Amino acid sequence: MATEFDAVLLLSFGGPEGPEQVMPFLENVTRGRNVPRERLDDVAEHYQHFGGVSPINGINRALIEALRTQTDLPVYFGNRNWDPYLEDTVIAMRDNGVRRAAVFATSAWGGYSGCAQYVEDIARARAAAGPGAPELVKLRQFFDHPRFVELFAEAIATARQGLPEQLRERARLVFTAHSIPIAVDERHGPRLYSRQVAYASALVAAAAGYESYDQVWQSRSGPPQIPWLEPDVADHVAALAAHGTEAVILCPIGFVSDHIEVVWDLDNEVAEVAAEVGITLARALTPNADVRFAQLIVDLIDELRTDREPSRVRGPNPVPGYGCSVNGAPCATGCCLTTPSTESR
Repeated sequence: MATEFDAVLLLSFGGPEGPEQVMPFLENVTRGRNVPRERLDDVAEHYQHFGGVSPINGINRALIEALRTQTDLPVYFGNRNWDPYLEDTVIAMRDNGVRRAAVFATSAWGGYSGCAQYVEDIARARAAAGPGAPELVKLRQFFDHPRFVELFAEAIATARQGLPEQLRERARLVFTAHSIPIAVDERHGPRLYSRQVAYASALVAAAAGYESYDQVWQSRSGPPQIPWLEPDVADHVAALAAHGTEAVILCPIGFVSDHIEVVWDLDNEVAEVAAEVGITLARALTPNADVRFAQLIVDLIDELRTDREPSRVRGPNPVPGYGCSVNGAPCATGCCLTTPSTESR
């Protein structure tokens, strides 16, 4: 059945926009998780290297402006952890007479953090808005959308051109995504998230013309006794150097914007490791506010408006891509229903 919308809501994670906001933001993110204060201080230092400003809100505002050039629908912006808070945005939508909005969450993936937690956010925001809250329909996961694949394949080609000419043919392509605890990954799908990342990496590598590549993980946190998805990207870069690799093209396929876990974890920490071990590193850009990323959002909306088949790049051994939900209801039985207490973003 075709679904009509009278607004679009971009739903994201949020980030501080000044030094005084960093610690309150991190306390929002980690509330109820018993994260040691020393860990928060360490992460806060990452933000302070950028003046206490996360790139994520600015990128999302630029994406919203690009989206407004592609649709006549009004576009709203709400975050889970910082201003503009989702609850306030949904109340404003209610007061503006919005009846049904398409919700684009800035994650391509399944699993709890990538999908189900956004479903919870939607339900909480509608409850805060009370009677008259707009119907909110979360758009599907988009890790296999043609635009997603195109943007990352093009970014790899651009990064390759940035390498010294004599290293381009020998550069190793490495995809990286946010690690999560293995036990969490096995509860969702099973291994829904890690299988989706592996599948998307294969699609992008093929589109970029690479038969061989590596797929690794980054940005783990939490107690060391809890196993997370591995190998770690920094460890992997060091291992490549030990085996004679001279150059690496690093593609952060797990992220749709160059936010703090890209510009700090990769452009600083991994870049330092690469310099120490003699690897020349080129990092591919994420979609950020590219107008084609805005077109991806519009296409996801049109899939529901016209009740047509989803736009997907087909590869071997396809992985389910769920993600449509209404008003915070679970989007697919057995997909992302278990809420873990140990998972990081």
